[in-house]
Amino acid sequence: MSQTVDRALSILPLLAEGPADLGQVAERLEVHKSTALRLLRTLHEHGLVYRQSDQRYRLGARLFALAQEAVENLDVREIAHPHLLALNEKCGHTVHLAVYEEQEVLYIDKVESRYPVRMYSRIGKPVAITVAAVAKLLISDFPEAERRAIAEKLDYPTYTSRSTPNAAAFLKELAAVREQGWATDLGGHEESINCIGAPIRGADGRVVAAMSVSAPNVVVTADELLTLLPLVRRTADAISREYSGKSPLKEA
Repeated sequence: MSQTVDRALSILPLLAEGPADLGQVAERLEVHKSTALRLLRTLHEHGLVYRQSDQRYRLGARLFALAQEAVENLDVREIAHPHLLALNEKCGHTVHLAVYEEQEVLYIDKVESRYPVRMYSRIGKPVAITVAAVAKLLISDFPEAERRAIAEKLDYPTYTSRSTPNAAAFLKELAAVREQGWATDLGGHEESINCIGAPIRGADGRVVAAMSVSAPNVVVTADELLTLLPLVRRTADAISREYSGKSPLKEA
């Protein structure tokens, strides 16, 4: 039975490459045509493959509907939360998860620092979009025209002397974040708070959320916080793999 299931599932990535006839399927599976036909008929009955008028088979509409339904029901917060807890256990600092929604960047999860000095951020509260590391990560993934449109509509409050001053500076920073794959807020919102962040990507490679680690200067310096960047990026990558359904990377 397991071999039958394995063979049937092996047909799907073949047809993802394009329509194939019975002989091509049988050859790829290294089985007799009669066996390939039985598998194709079963998949056809469930709407996972479709037989065209030229007798070739392609992926069925039901498969796309199932994939879309699965994507819509994915909860990035639920998937990310254990990873955020593990990161907090390792570094001790505040960990955030954020998404872009209706022209705002919102925190959707937070793990508190184990140190006495706490941050005032709250789940569901919009972030300071022009300076926050998570906001830069989310917006930097948009197409250039959309990035520019967002940048030109924003106000640029001077939270501190390190705040982003205008749209041109914001766009320049977004370009750098897009290139390097990580972001920082080093005293841009609060002089005493530093933050580093990394993107969480879906199966299509687009950024679906962003996570960050934040800490006050009295606990750790900006340079010391930056040493955690590899750990933060590994955590974001692990969440991305689980969210997209990809196999975990093997440890070297």
